[in-house]
Amino acid sequence: MTDLTGKTALVTGSVQGIGLAVAKALAEAGARIAVHGLADAETASEVCAEITAQGAPEVRFFGTDLREPDRIDRMMAELEVWGGVDVLVNNAGIQHTAPLAEMPRETWAAILDVNLSAAFHTMQAAMPGMAERGYGRVVNIASVHGLVASVNKAPYCAAKFGLVGLSRVAALEYAAQGAKARGGVTVNCIAPGWTETAIIEPQVAARAALHGGDRDAGVADLLAEKQPSRRLSDPSEIGALALWLCDPVAHNVTGTTIPVDGGWTAQ
Repeated sequence: MTDLTGKTALVTGSVQGIGLAVAKALAEAGARIAVHGLADAETASEVCAEITAQGAPEVRFFGTDLREPDRIDRMMAELEVWGGVDVLVNNAGIQHTAPLAEMPRETWAAILDVNLSAAFHTMQAAMPGMAERGYGRVVNIASVHGLVASVNKAPYCAAKFGLVGLSRVAALEYAAQGAKARGGVTVNCIAPGWTETAIIEPQVAARAALHGGDRDAGVADLLAEKQPSRRLSDPSEIGALALWLCDPVAHNVTGTTIPVDGGWTAQ
């Protein structure tokens, strides 16, 4: 079992969905967890308690707006005082579907800021410290839409394709840091396909409406189009993969994008 005792992990967008599942997996391995999200005090407290119950020796909450680089800098500076980030999971993301001709400019900018630029800012702040310590893990939650395109998702695809490229560059720049025994410094992407999270609900609802409001039929219709397994992934499955990538045994797994998509990108 991966042991992250003494390590600090920042998981952005970790108050729900994939981010929460990843935070729980890292907590179970003994990591201190920096929880992040735009949540009210009650929700933040409940999530922190949940992650503590999973085994995290210490949990802190950050409500940083990732559209604002100065606020990201302040968050990363606070984490440096806490001991520095050993594991960085850039999971926070927002989505809006609309044809290219109808996509609002402010929506384009917001999606790029949260889904791509924020990862650049957190990586730029955290990775030099990882190199100094000889161990570091960056796991960027991309998407199948970082590997293949889809209509009505121009900013989302642009951001996720960009995240894959950014991750590959960082992987090359830090590939020689650290040693095998410690685990080195690696940067990888996980590219989920259809996963049981809130971000897909608008699309599920639209498909369900075509089937008289039947959600199960809507999900089946959605998956039949692109995901050959016709099964949704559970966020905990993404968490388990992220945890494995943090193990020293994965020291030579870097610069990769691992799809969890039921065969979607194999077609």
